[in-house]
Amino acid sequence: MRDNKGLRWMMLLLVALTMFAVYVVSDVFSPLKTMLEAQNGWSSQEYGLFSSAFALFNVFLGMLILGGILLDKKGIRFTGLLSCGLMIAGIAFKYWAVSNPDLIHSTVKLLGTEYKLQVVYAVLGFAVFGVGAEVIGISVSKAIVRWFKGKELALAMGLQLSLARLGAAGALAVSPMIARATGQVSTPVLVGLCLLVLGGLCFAIYSIYDKKLDKQIAQEATKEEASFSLRDVKDILRNPGFWHIALLCVLFYSAVFPFIKYATDLMVNKFSVDPNLAGFIPSMLPFGAIILTPLFGGIYDKVGKGANLMILGAVIITTVHVLFAAPFVNQWWMAVILMIFLGIGFSLVPSAMWPSLAKIMPEKQFGTAIALTFFIQNIGLFGVPFLIGWVLDKYCIIGDRVIGTLTVKSYDYTLPMTLFAIICGTSIIVAFSLRRLDKRKGYGLQEANIKKS
Repeated sequence: MRDNKGLRWMMLLLVALTMFAVYVVSDVFSPLKTMLEAQNGWSSQEYGLFSSAFALFNVFLGMLILGGILLDKKGIRFTGLLSCGLMIAGIAFKYWAVSNPDLIHSTVKLLGTEYKLQVVYAVLGFAVFGVGAEVIGISVSKAIVRWFKGKELALAMGLQLSLARLGAAGALAVSPMIARATGQVSTPVLVGLCLLVLGGLCFAIYSIYDKKLDKQIAQEATKEEASFSLRDVKDILRNPGFWHIALLCVLFYSAVFPFIKYATDLMVNKFSVDPNLAGFIPSMLPFGAIILTPLFGGIYDKVGKGANLMILGAVIITTVHVLFAAPFVNQWWMAVILMIFLGIGFSLVPSAMWPSLAKIMPEKQFGTAIALTFFIQNIGLFGVPFLIGWVLDKYCIIGDRVIGTLTVKSYDYTLPMTLFAIICGTSIIVAFSLRRLDKRKGYGLQEANIKKS
């Protein structure tokens, strides 16, 4: 079945459609920060807490690590379908919270700070979704390795990321339109919930074919699953290649995904873009990645140079964040150019990083290895958005501005963008160190992925 080119690409399409829905829901609130402040009275710190909630249970309850072990023990189908159920339940609860106006006027104290009850419930729903979203992500990654190893692996991973980022781009561009058309910030969440249900159906169809593949290679599959044990976790943690990929992952993604959460507000505050149009400029980031990630993945498949691709991507994104922090970069067309380059850097690193992890780790340990990588990544995805929200409220308020009939805070984004630049700048050091390690260990990161007979 894996040698059937049409069939394996159909499997990729099914799991990629699932991830498309996941990415839509992940970013459906990203361009609505201003509307949440104006209509629901959320503060930047409350918005930062909500954005961090995606990683809450993954970091503090270790759910992602458990999901990776479950993936290697129980398989792709069981873990993936369970993840879809968690995502749907979490977003359904979040929709109930943000569509209930009575929750805006009630508060609860957490760690000495008062938060709106609506925010707390939205955080809980998004946190449950985050568990399912990250575990489905590692399940899909293992599914692609299962069907494409020794073939067009990086291209397949790049295409999956491209379709997923199309979902993120669509959320950034369309979510404000839906919210304005209906007058409710909760409506985009309902649209995302419907897409998640359809994404779950796509994964269920994939599971049917995956079960047939298991029957075809029954002895190999049984041997592989039985050979995994908890001692493999110790082997993964002793692997220096794993730690380099994990550190690069957390630094790189902490400089990108949290930035997306605040990018629309940055466009409004620094570049004076109309709030009704501000979401379009950040949407260029995933749109650019849609085209470029498969392109760079194809290069890695045929030419190699994976470590070089990661170094170049980290350098580009660090440079972009430095320029976003610069006071003289203040015109909307400058923001457009920087976002294009950010899309290039955003495509380079993942197109090489995830296939490289598949080279470093044995396939029987891949699910747990990628789960541990995502766990470390989630520490950054939890801490950085909350940090940025706190910094904005504490140090960056410069006055008020009027949007229509509503008054909201104005922010100076120089300090937050400087923090993003420092985080990504550190990833450059890790990427260079990974290239040196590859020369010593012989992982083959600079070699092509496609095996020639």
